[in-house]
Amino acid sequence: MKKTLQEIAAHIGGEVVGDGSIVITGVAGIKEARQGDITFLANVKYLPLLDTTCACAVIAGKDPLKTSKPIIRTENPSLAFAQAIALLTPSCVTHPRGIHPTAVIGKNVSLGKDVALGPYVVIEDDAHFGDGVIVYAGSFIGAQTQIGAKTLIYPQVTIREKVRIGARVIIHSGTVIGSDGFGFVTIKGVHHKIPQVGTVEIQDDVEIGANVAIDRARFDTTIIGKGSKIDNLVHIAHNVVIGENTLVIAQVGISGSTTIGRGVTLAGQAGLVGHITVGDGAVVAAQAGVTKSVPPGIIVSGYPAKPHDQAKRVNACIQKLPKLYKEVAELKKKSEESEKAP
Repeated sequence: MKKTLQEIAAHIGGEVVGDGSIVITGVAGIKEARQGDITFLANVKYLPLLDTTCACAVIAGKDPLKTSKPIIRTENPSLAFAQAIALLTPSCVTHPRGIHPTAVIGKNVSLGKDVALGPYVVIEDDAHFGDGVIVYAGSFIGAQTQIGAKTLIYPQVTIREKVRIGARVIIHSGTVIGSDGFGFVTIKGVHHKIPQVGTVEIQDDVEIGANVAIDRARFDTTIIGKGSKIDNLVHIAHNVVIGENTLVIAQVGISGSTTIGRGVTLAGQAGLVGHITVGDGAVVAAQAGVTKSVPPGIIVSGYPAKPHDQAKRVNACIQKLPKLYKEVAELKKKSEESEKAP
């Protein structure tokens, strides 16, 4: 789709600096952009690429830039670029429509208006679907599960019994919601299963990536707060509570009964023990091992996780250990030689 720079600026709420009449035919990253593309600049480390990019125009922040290219100034370049992508390259994905004849629907199932069920979807008894829910092929919805309006469920998703899903939720392929929590009591070397009779609640506007496992609570509810986004290959154990607008990045593991606050970021491969709290706005860095509660608003990293500045100092000291070891060995040698001297 073709748009002038001025039309794009009006759509994304930006201000044009330069020729607003140029025609934009595509979108691309600053390195990959070609003639006719618009790109964006949200990170200062890419500033040198402004001189070499083939893009015709740039979406940037409010700060002045030294470039001959036309610019659209915005409050948030990343968000504005996402809006430009939606404008210039509308989605060509065609979701299922209607009820496929191979779908299996149990007793007393309530389906809202314009619900779409793909091939071989299975819905057990007493489930309730809001208006506009879309379920792709091969997904399973357990008995008494509730799914809110305009939720999108991709192929091969399993949602077990009595789970509550909010409105406008997106769930990607391979995800399992409501699997049993990992609970056993060991008696004389034998592991006896503890029944997991709770449920899971996914609140509105949550997106859950591919191959995520969210366990049902032992007694109460595992909760994913409104607006939170969960990346691929994440495990969330029983009775975990995640606050609103939290980001959980790939391969994170959260142990049982841990509470995550609002607006938290858990970076890739972070691991959290059970029965702790991560405060609102905290950031847990990639591969951090969190063994105790994290106060609100701080960054922690390392293993065991500690405030990031402290973790960096510790790591810097560790890097110096070979040199320190050599120096200590030399001092020891000199000390022994001086002791032997007459």
